[in-house]
Amino acid sequence: MNKRRFLILLLISFLFGFYGRIEQAAAATDGHAIWAELLNKYVKHGGVDYAGFKSEEEKLDQYLKVLEHTDLKTLSREEQFAYYINAYNAWTIKLILSAYPGIKSIKDLGTFWKSPWKKKFVRINGELLSLDDIEHQILRPRFKDPRVHFAINCSAVSCPPLRSEPYMGSSLDRQLDQATRSFINNPNSYRLEGDAFYVSRIFKWFAEDFNNDVLGFYMKYAREDLKKKLAEKKDVIQIKFLNYDWSLNDIEK
Repeated sequence: MNKRRFLILLLISFLFGFYGRIEQAAAATDGHAIWAELLNKYVKHGGVDYAGFKSEEEKLDQYLKVLEHTDLKTLSREEQFAYYINAYNAWTIKLILSAYPGIKSIKDLGTFWKSPWKKKFVRINGELLSLDDIEHQILRPRFKDPRVHFAINCSAVSCPPLRSEPYMGSSLDRQLDQATRSFINNPNSYRLEGDAFYVSRIFKWFAEDFNNDVLGFYMKYAREDLKKKLAEKKDVIQIKFLNYDWSLNDIEK
């Protein structure tokens, strides 16, 4: 093979790869548009209109197909992080819809032997995964960002609320910050009684993700009024945990 022919083939190969990445990006954008439309219509003030999602389940399935066929190697690290958050949230809704409306909690979808989070029903990149696989084998160990706990939604009242917009790689840091600050500063998510500071059990279940320092995490993301109160008690404060309400976060009609 002469040098000129080699360069031509190399150029053709590059162009095919380049345009393939463009097509992949376009497909992902179209998919996010579907997801954005559904979230905007059926997620309000942290609650989810599952009946609405049920009425447009075909659109949700279209988005899940886009996720299933996305070539993750073409995505940046931030885009992959956002991808897996969106995948977790979208497939969780799909799981709820599999039994809706006859369901009061996501836990209803489990059995004595297997929790709903261990069901292998998530189709990603040619693999069949569970929600636990996404959270504990990918999101937490790969990206090592405790804010993820306030971005993924488990369809429960006590869970950090689902956002009414997709997570995007280009705005991920801002979105994660907003989700974190919104949750920990919500009066329903904490209670300060004397020296006892009651917080979500998320901080107990995933203590290592927060460096076993709940107070330090709150001091970083709390509003000034709450931060001031915590600072005044930092030497005597006792961390306690609120009960977790697993009731479905369905919007009541």
